[in-house]
Amino acid sequence: MNTPTTSLAPRVRRRRRVVVTAIALAGAVILAFAVQQSLSVAFADTAHTGPSPASTPVPSGQVSGSVIAPSEADGVIREGEQPTVFDEDRPAVGKLDRALLDALQRAASDAADDGVEFRVNSGWRSPALQEKTLQDAIVQYGSESEARRWVATPETSEHVTGDAVDLGPWSALDWLVQRGSRYGLCQIYANESWHYELRPEAIHDGCPEMLADPTQDPRTKR
Repeated sequence: MNTPTTSLAPRVRRRRRVVVTAIALAGAVILAFAVQQSLSVAFADTAHTGPSPASTPVPSGQVSGSVIAPSEADGVIREGEQPTVFDEDRPAVGKLDRALLDALQRAASDAADDGVEFRVNSGWRSPALQEKTLQDAIVQYGSESEARRWVATPETSEHVTGDAVDLGPWSALDWLVQRGSRYGLCQIYANESWHYELRPEAIHDGCPEMLADPTQDPRTKR
């Protein structure tokens, strides 16, 4: 006759495994619940905190730390919102020098007959926007000397005075290369095919020889 201890041993071992498994599952459930609660609290804190001070916009022309936030009133033109040269309600267009704007509008009217539309990528800029543009260029090109080949200072920029405009698209630039001088509109810098200024004498004499870049322009040294 077998003893009870011998016959019950496998059952005891099975029960122990079941208990251990149940305890492990319970622990896993408790851990998962705790993690879920922690994440919920963290999400709630983020949702109620709002944007960090660095990402909060500041009024036009003011400085938040080292961040300048110009607006449309400073001549900002956002990607996909480029105005035509007839949109004078936009400061970037309406604050251009009147003679330059008149020449642009005459040229744009004639270009429209050829199916070409002028768009303004950048026109008049406030000193704050010009400074922001320069600082962005320094970051992009890695040094101020390289950035100055593309962007002038607020004190020397023709954009700030309203005497320069950056145009697009490429079809408009191609049209101007061939016909711009008829309106006194000239590309000034060889490295900026989009940058145009008014040279009235070009109507009769043709546009002057282009400068390599803005650093070669005597006006940027004044």
